[in-house]
Amino acid sequence: MKRLTTLLPSALQGLLSQTPTPEAEVEPLDMPLLRRRPRPNDLVRIACPDPTREDLSRDHHQHRAQWLVRQERWEEMADALHEADQSREMTPGAMPVAELMAFGARADVILAAEHALFDGKPAQDAPLMAGIEALEEVLEEHEGNAMIACVVAQTHLDIGWAWRGMGTHDTVPTRNRAAFAAHFDRAQDILAPYETDTTGSALLAATRCALLGGTQANARAVADRYAQLIDLNPANPRPMRAMGHHLLPRWHGSYAQLGLEARRTAARTEETWGAGGYTWVQFDAITCDAQACANLDVPFFIEGLRDILARRPDPHTANLLAAYCASAIGQTSKDDVAREVRTEIADCARWIVRDHMTELHPMLWAHAARGFDNNLRVRSPSRFAAAGRADAMRIITGLFQREIEAGKRVVFTEGRRQIALPG
Repeated sequence: MKRLTTLLPSALQGLLSQTPTPEAEVEPLDMPLLRRRPRPNDLVRIACPDPTREDLSRDHHQHRAQWLVRQERWEEMADALHEADQSREMTPGAMPVAELMAFGARADVILAAEHALFDGKPAQDAPLMAGIEALEEVLEEHEGNAMIACVVAQTHLDIGWAWRGMGTHDTVPTRNRAAFAAHFDRAQDILAPYETDTTGSALLAATRCALLGGTQANARAVADRYAQLIDLNPANPRPMRAMGHHLLPRWHGSYAQLGLEARRTAARTEETWGAGGYTWVQFDAITCDAQACANLDVPFFIEGLRDILARRPDPHTANLLAAYCASAIGQTSKDDVAREVRTEIADCARWIVRDHMTELHPMLWAHAARGFDNNLRVRSPSRFAAAGRADAMRIITGLFQREIEAGKRVVFTEGRRQIALPG
């Protein structure tokens, strides 16, 4: 078998050493509670499941694949992955099960590599290549298996990003850039036999889209590749969000292309999302780019928020959109137009929280406060979640300030009416 060392630059070879629509119910606030300066948790009562239904579902599928791989039951894992891929199975929060399983299958190798590359300078004796070489052997043993090819290719992509980090091109050391390029080249070679996929595999399409991060593809090629993936499973919003981000000028596109593809996606996915396709494509792009934000068709975007919640009224989606509006998008901007747009979107948090939230998911709020950074290193999940809960409670309490000042306590239920009882 061709060992990975033959595929990497010579300079790197040394490294081998669904619920009803809810509304909040307001009840009288005890006077003793007022006298002792009530905390937000006293003023606002909302269920905070730990783990959430979405967490349980994601962990189940990820751990299932991880366990099968640890038992060397690769064929069984690949069959289960293929079944999830073809059935377009998703979690309650619209996360594709196939992507969760693919991550579970490579998780041990990825975590080991990320640990070794934590500060970008691996120790001399770090076993960086042991895990990926083991996967290369599995790939050779199961030649022609597209699911295993996806897992191994995605592992190369993840390790490549671990080498590169998220700094600008000029700040990344030459050795790290070379490793990044080598891993992306290897992933492309692995996927080459499946370039003309006839199985309609969303996982293969998603892996090809992930390759875009290491190429100089033009905006049309990026849009076409993502459009293919979106059409395979329109109910999955993640490719729409990724496409919008990759169509920013800092990556592969332009503001004009971003706006055009957002509208095209809304038209193609109208049956699934209404105007929500436009919102999903713009979702991440406008949080990190003031000009994209200033260019936004705000009424269309807000119509999309309402359509998304009408079609997916689950707690995960309600928390995601509420946290997005209240925290991720609610950042100040030097651009006057962008600032006005952000303020208008941030105001949507009020009706999303009041009309759609039934429970609180702290992790979503914590990630929203940090701009949904996929490369964020969370050293203490419990402290991270606690910070998200604190942010959410502070924001939600502020949204009900008038009722609280009138001597009411806010209680979130699954009822459909909001009742303000006299104090």
